[in-house]
Amino acid sequence: MKEMDAAELGWLDRMGAMTVKELRQGLRRGMFIFPFIFIQLLAVMATAFEFHLGDVERYSEKTGVFNLALVMDSGPFWMVAWAVCVVVMPLGGLLLMGQELEEGNHELLQMTGLNRWRVVRGKFLVIWGCCILTFLSLLPYLIVRYFIGGIDPWRNIILSLSLVFAAGLTSAGTLGASAFKGVSGKLGVMALYACSLLISGSMVLWASAFRSGGCGWIYHINALFLFVCYLLLGLGLARSRIRLVVHHYEVKPSWMVMGLLFFSPLVVGMSTAMTVGYGGFIGLIGISVLAWFTDISPKAPSWVSPTGALPQSGGLLAPVPLPTAPNAGGDTTPPEQEPE
Repeated sequence: MKEMDAAELGWLDRMGAMTVKELRQGLRRGMFIFPFIFIQLLAVMATAFEFHLGDVERYSEKTGVFNLALVMDSGPFWMVAWAVCVVVMPLGGLLLMGQELEEGNHELLQMTGLNRWRVVRGKFLVIWGCCILTFLSLLPYLIVRYFIGGIDPWRNIILSLSLVFAAGLTSAGTLGASAFKGVSGKLGVMALYACSLLISGSMVLWASAFRSGGCGWIYHINALFLFVCYLLLGLGLARSRIRLVVHHYEVKPSWMVMGLLFFSPLVVGMSTAMTVGYGGFIGLIGISVLAWFTDISPKAPSWVSPTGALPQSGGLLAPVPLPTAPNAGGDTTPPEQEPE
């Protein structure tokens, strides 16, 4: 028993303190329990409905990740799974960063060994992990659908990967929006993130699929960098809001990330047009680099001494001589000071 406890503790330690904290709290929240139960009921009804419909999936040459048309054409089961795992469950992330900021917990967390990336990463992994856990609970229904017949295995694998990656992007967006105050602020930032993602994704994925004649390796390279880019933008938005100090000569970090969200479709569209539809991922790579480095506080090099520019004498600051003024007789000796 002791060995098992030690093994469990070692596994939890590798996950990180922030992830373990949020995981214990997240599994007890109603935003996980009620959707988890609700999706099981919907999955049963959707599977029974598909059993009566018979063949609900048709062959498609454009079977690729993030192809929303493929989801809409795959029957009630996948619509239910996407609605709950990609839309409903990640909405619980709208409450996470607000609690830390309103109560000042983000300052206490950063006084420990946790930096801002670890705080944001721990919260994100819990939201995304709950979505994946909910989807994994639907695997028995996928097996039942396979035995019903008319199911293309490759198509269902692509749909599963699309759901997992889309849930990650939605989780990152809701986490970034949760760091803003007020319901209108959160919804406004989430709308900006969603619009930027949909516009950029539709341009780069549609163009690559059109130029390559299907969802081949060029299409999936663009899809991969689309996921990485907007994942970093969502997490960077949350990270920028828990910065403790912003210098007077710096632009507010959250404004810079929101500016990236606003101009990302323009950059992606230009890179897609310049590469004739093939290389939209080049613009996504550039935005990803900016999202990673846009919120770094300027620091002096390690070799710069904080007292290097001050005069020193024997390890102590040298005394500064007092100014002298000539007296009536023309003598320039300093006047005597009264004893303290």
